[in-house]
Amino acid sequence: MPTERQKMEAGGWYTCLDDELESLRMVALDAVHAHNHLPPSERRTLSAPLCDLFGDPGTGCLIEAPFHCSYGCHIRLGAEVFINSGCVILDSAPVAIGDGTMIGPGVQILCADHHRDPVKRRAGIEIAYPVTIGADVWIGAGAVIMPGVTIGDRVIVGAGAVVTKDVSDDATVVGVPAGPI
Repeated sequence: MPTERQKMEAGGWYTCLDDELESLRMVALDAVHAHNHLPPSERRTLSAPLCDLFGDPGTGCLIEAPFHCSYGCHIRLGAEVFINSGCVILDSAPVAIGDGTMIGPGVQILCADHHRDPVKRRAGIEIAYPVTIGADVWIGAGAVIMPGVTIGDRVIVGAGAVVTKDVSDDATVVGVPAGPI
């Protein structure tokens, strides 16, 4: 019988109300807390707590505080990624962010999708879909990237956009739901 973590990592339905998953989230919360409380002068590169937490911390990356993630171990950064303050990454599935990508303040990157049945939803049943963001992408302030979305290289996502579908290389998308301009 697979564990809830194994179900989650295999892309199946799982319950997030699980002791092993809670333990992983606590590790992430401790690392995020440590990062968010460092003096600004010690955050000019990716902080040690986040480097230790992330699946791949990339090189030359910077994440401004405050920052939040669910697990951290599913986050993979390319080189020279910049994430501005107030970013939330709910990484119940893999989140890959390509080289040179810039993420504005208040951006949310979401992987988890909750069950539509209210009884199952109350029981913590959810599924997670990976999010992939290409290289040299610019995501404007307050944008939301929904579960399962792939954003190509050199894309611009306008401030406040809600990206619900894949975005091709070199596109600019804006609005709710996000669409090309």
